Amino acid sequence: MIENIKLLENDFLKLERLQIAHYKELWPIAQQIDLYQYSSSDVSTLENLKAYLTSALLDKNAVAFIIYDKRINTYVGSTRFGNIDLKNKVLHIGWTWISTETQGTGLNHSMKFLMLRYVFEELNFEKVEFRIDERNIKSRKAIEKLGATLEGVLRKNVTTKNNFRRSSCCYGILKEEWSSLKESHFNT
Repeated sequence: MIENIKLLENDFLKLERLQIAHYKELWPIAQQIDLYQYSSSDVSTLENLKAYLTSALLDKNAVAFIIYDKRINTYVGSTRFGNIDLKNKVLHIGWTWISTETQGTGLNHSMKFLMLRYVFEELNFEKVEFRIDERNIKSRKAIEKLGATLEGVLRKNVTTKNNFRRSSCCYGILKEEWSSLKESHFNT
């Protein structure tokens, strides 16, 4: 069922299935950010961006999206469901990067709500996880605003820019927490 997702949408944004041709829309955004600062992904050249998109599309345990902001009528970034474990009904939401102009506008919060609602209410999954570089305070605060619980830190588990070994903060939301979080953190 998860591999059949074509579109997730609300009043503010659309998550469309990523295609390699989307490099054209994502290239201007990739030039605004340093994704490699906090992750193992380098999209600083057009070739690296195409390789990143190809890798996302070939990953059988992921569903990647391009993000369209309806408020400004343009594509603004990418995100995905990854590390999908159908047997245990657990997946990660991440690999999210958005344009600098949409950061802090509520777009990410709205997008995560759309994704969480789909995972818990349509797919009936048991848990969603997020992994964030412990140095990335801005992203950690964004995930904490969703009501996710910090479950621990994986020490020096990912190599990033300049061969820095980052430690990853692991956050989670359980299915049984979803209905109360939906009310308290998403004003539904």
